[in-house]
Amino acid sequence: MPSIIPGYVYSLFAALLVGSIIVYSCSLSTLNIKNQATNQQLKNIDEYVATQSLALLSRTTENNQNTTQFLDIPSQIGNQRFWIRIANDSSGAWVESGFGTTVTPNQPQVNIPAQVVASGTFISGSGRAVLQCHFENQIATLTLTSE
Repeated sequence: MPSIIPGYVYSLFAALLVGSIIVYSCSLSTLNIKNQATNQQLKNIDEYVATQSLALLSRTTENNQNTTQFLDIPSQIGNQRFWIRIANDSSGAWVESGFGTTVTPNQPQVNIPAQVVASGTFISGSGRAVLQCHFENQIATLTLTSE
């Protein structure tokens, strides 16, 4: 009889170990799905800002004209604050974003398909995002700020 009890203990220990592995792998899968969803939401916001930038540029056509638009952006994504930045160089303009309150360049970017001078940063939780466009001497300038 004493030799049967250790067999039960080993079986119970093995079942507990296998159960822990299953729970851990399910937790990792759930966390991975959540991270993919938050990253997709951030990318959707980038595309929204790029689209609204083009719409604002199309409405600003006269010289010395200023146009302002408030952007409908959430204050958090998955309980995380985020930042959005518009910028440009000689090759074009883009929108980039990331999680946190510190702006770190070289994040995935969404291009704004227009010749424009773009600048400005919005950090979520600091008011509403405001996109402004100024057109002067055939040069369009986009600025992203917070209200």
